[in-house]
Amino acid sequence: MTNPVYEKLMNCYASVKDRLPFRPKAALILGSGLGDYADQAEVEGVIDYHDIEGFPVSTVAGHKGRFVFAHINGVPVVMMQGRVHYYEGYPMTDVVLPVRLMKLMGAEILFLTNAAGGVNHDYAAGDFMLIRDQIACFVPSPLIGQNLDGLGPRFADMSQIYDNTLCDVIRTAARELDIRLQEGVYVQLTGPAYETPQEVKMCRILGGDAVGMSTACEAVAANHMGMRVCGISCITNLACGMTKTPLSHEEVQETSDRVAPLFKKLVSESIGRMGIL
Repeated sequence: MTNPVYEKLMNCYASVKDRLPFRPKAALILGSGLGDYADQAEVEGVIDYHDIEGFPVSTVAGHKGRFVFAHINGVPVVMMQGRVHYYEGYPMTDVVLPVRLMKLMGAEILFLTNAAGGVNHDYAAGDFMLIRDQIACFVPSPLIGQNLDGLGPRFADMSQIYDNTLCDVIRTAARELDIRLQEGVYVQLTGPAYETPQEVKMCRILGGDAVGMSTACEAVAANHMGMRVCGISCITNLACGMTKTPLSHEEVQETSDRVAPLFKKLVSESIGRMGIL
């Protein structure tokens, strides 16, 4: 029995495998505020999403659509400059297809970044949060359907999605750079509407510290494939109901841009340290 999800993935891989400038060790997904991170690296190769047959393309402003290959502090990295989201109308298997493709390219580590709303009252706009765990049950699992046996097991263990050693690397990097680093649980909701005050309260009751519209599903897919996963959220605003200010994408972008220099330093230093693992 053929599996269209697996066939699509392998077709995408067939279209890029001869264009890879090197075998990456790490895959980095650039969230809001880090969109130009790849532009500042010594780029060794670029593959535009439009040039990959059947590949999903991001429709969100500020998200370029391409894979960028570069060495970051000596570590070979493939960067996803522009992710796709479930709220854009793609099936969940398409949302995580890029993660699976980067694994096939050779990436062993997935470094996730995002912009998120702060649910924890101790957080402030501009904080960074190391993701220790996540709540992903509000969006469809990317593992639903016929299992992709070539990628991972039918019933994947999710007891430790975020790798303890990689988390320690990020903690050390933040401490040495004197960057304030919160730690918490990330909740993924579907979007694209921002959360209501009661939904934010629900996330807090469930143990969430930050909420967003991406990331958790990608972590599930990566963990299923045996990748080591880590992630940082940029807290761009306090979530709905925690302030009297209405939420807007402009506010998210403004905060992301303001703290981007620190975010870039933290990501670069962390990746450099991961190269020796």
